[in-house]
Amino acid sequence: MKNFKYIITLTLFATLLLSCEERLDIDPQQALTNEDAFDTADKISNILIGAYAQAGQAASYGGQITIITELLGNNGELQWNGTFTDQAEFDAKNVSTTNETVAAYWLNSYSIINQANIVLDNLDVFENESQRNSVEGQARFLRAVTYFDLVRLFAKPNNGGINNLEDGVPIVVNPVTTYADIEFPERDTIEDVYNFITIDLQEAALLLPISNRDLASANAAKALLARVSLQTGNYESARDLANEVISSGYFRLESSLFDVYNNQDNSSEDVFAWQVTESDGSNALNTFWATDRFGGRPGNPDISIENPFFGIFDTFFDARANFFYVDNETGSGIATYKYISGVANIPYIRLAELYLIRAESNFILGTSVGNTPLNDVNIIRTRAGIFSLTSLRYVDIILERLKELSFEGNKLHDYRRLQIPIGELEYDSPRLVLPIPQRERNVNPNLSQNDGY
Repeated sequence: MKNFKYIITLTLFATLLLSCEERLDIDPQQALTNEDAFDTADKISNILIGAYAQAGQAASYGGQITIITELLGNNGELQWNGTFTDQAEFDAKNVSTTNETVAAYWLNSYSIINQANIVLDNLDVFENESQRNSVEGQARFLRAVTYFDLVRLFAKPNNGGINNLEDGVPIVVNPVTTYADIEFPERDTIEDVYNFITIDLQEAALLLPISNRDLASANAAKALLARVSLQTGNYESARDLANEVISSGYFRLESSLFDVYNNQDNSSEDVFAWQVTESDGSNALNTFWATDRFGGRPGNPDISIENPFFGIFDTFFDARANFFYVDNETGSGIATYKYISGVANIPYIRLAELYLIRAESNFILGTSVGNTPLNDVNIIRTRAGIFSLTSLRYVDIILERLKELSFEGNKLHDYRRLQIPIGELEYDSPRLVLPIPQRERNVNPNLSQNDGY
């Protein structure tokens, strides 16, 4: 990723969408026009790179989405030791409508979406069809991934369509580049949002090359759509898409967990990772999860791992049960090795998850597409250095997900789709849904608030 300074002006207008009142008082001379900003393929490509950079900020995929999700999903496995009140609210499942981290996440998300929309609105500047297809596919992928995490966090769970007609998030497809473009949309239904995500990813999978370096690829689009399909209970789609990515031959499991995380280049099992360098992107995860030895805070890490977490392991010879450390000189809290570098890429979809998606979907459907569920689970267990199972229950697959994908932002969504309570809260508790930020509703009265707020 590279810095493109003129994207800054564009970002000012991206943040106009659903932003607070004072952001509307920007000098009109800063307004962008199609004539001076969107007239060449290079400029549109740079806006796309700006969208990647926006997504990689700490407010979104650079850390806070994962932190929000893990603390909301915590029921004793984690301990919040930090002093930030916003994150303390997530852990307590008592989030205020004025929570600044939630507001920043919402605003950053619609900035990503707006930049993707600008790209998609100006594809006619590309004369090279291959380049145009790649740019369009990447923009659709970025828009889809952003909407997917928005609807999972700001709306009710949608297991098999049970809440299809409930409020999701606003679907915005018109780019905002001038004041006249600003819209004040209502929230679309959960069903409409998921349909929109699915179409974007299906198109992206057709447009993108099968491999695309550290950018979105056809495999990344298929992998994300497999995750979307699993979330909504479309097991046949989840199974087939996961199988396509696994069978593509572009990815392999690393032999050691230390090769999976904290990499400056994608690992062999990263289907898609958010890119972080010393000059671009941010990795706020180690700030919250690491001790000061690895860039965190002195004493215990802001988020430490507690003893109940280790109860999911059937043997402590499991490498995943030993991927932790304690800095006895400054604290006694257990910290994960997953986030010990502030300039490391952040894995978003790994091959290991695709094996588990295929295993779960095959198990539910009673099929063995690509491999048997038992074999897929044992592939993951073998990498962890533990014994293979001789038979398989559904709970075994879910336990493998909890072990393998721990602290990567999956537990809350798994519990909600499987209708498992989190502590004393039912899976569909309003306290597990983020509030629509109050400052967004102050500007846009068409935004309805979630239950319980």
